[in-house]
Amino acid sequence: MKVLVFLLIFSFNSQAKLVDKIAGVINDSVFTLSEIERINTTIDVRKEIAPFIYTKAKYNKQDLLILMQNLYIVKDKLSELGFVVSDDSVEDRIRETEKGLRLSRDELLAFLDSKSITFNEYFEIIRTAIEFNIFNRNIIAPLVTITDQELKERYFENDAKAKSSAFIYNLIDFSIAKSKLQASDIKRLPAILKDYRQSGNLPEIYSSISTDEIGNISDEDLQKDLKGLLRKTKVDSFSEPFILDDTIHVYFVAKKEISESQDFLNKKRFIYNDLFLERAVLLSENWFSRESLNYYIVNNL
Repeated sequence: MKVLVFLLIFSFNSQAKLVDKIAGVINDSVFTLSEIERINTTIDVRKEIAPFIYTKAKYNKQDLLILMQNLYIVKDKLSELGFVVSDDSVEDRIRETEKGLRLSRDELLAFLDSKSITFNEYFEIIRTAIEFNIFNRNIIAPLVTITDQELKERYFENDAKAKSSAFIYNLIDFSIAKSKLQASDIKRLPAILKDYRQSGNLPEIYSSISTDEIGNISDEDLQKDLKGLLRKTKVDSFSEPFILDDTIHVYFVAKKEISESQDFLNKKRFIYNDLFLERAVLLSENWFSRESLNYYIVNNL
């Protein structure tokens, strides 16, 4: 009888097929080869849903195993800090997404089906994305430092002709028709206005001068010749005469400050985000390398 049982067991085992393989382990969690292959087949839609997690252009099975182990460490670390992402939190985030995209649940399910991913998989990707955001905000972000100089250097790398700074002026425009003055009188105009500002006396030939308080203005809004003229003019001084459309202008520079250019300000946030992502990825790699030493990890690929 014992021989018969042995033969039956041997026969059964010899005909059995290996349906899965342990690809890796971290502490008490086991990752199978089929899990990794499933992630690999849905990697494109995962990048759409959580691009800040799936940052590589291409992944092999080894990359995905390490990523899964790292996400386990993230969840474990957040648990230590008291952060637990509940099912209700995930469902709330999904409803927000549906509302933002104006999708019904049926339309969302149809979209997921078109991407060959199940709702349960989507649900867990959203949970992982929320966890990863908390991880970045509370653990990685405080480690990232980006200076204004680094922002400007990247700004110039993107456009060598760009200008990161601009002058902000507070101007008073003194103007008079060109036909009212001789060439020699035009040259004397800044000195005459300087004396006028101090004494209140203005020669008769300059009596038709009008003034206009322009207020604050960026040199980005000025034409090239005038921009160059004002950059040479000191604060609390009059500029050299500037002729425009048969009118002579002399500008009193009441204030002159260096400010960030509007183009730089428009692009600054995008540049910061790019640099932050680069730094965060590098810091995360180093962080995971250190933290992984505290875990039992097996790589069987």
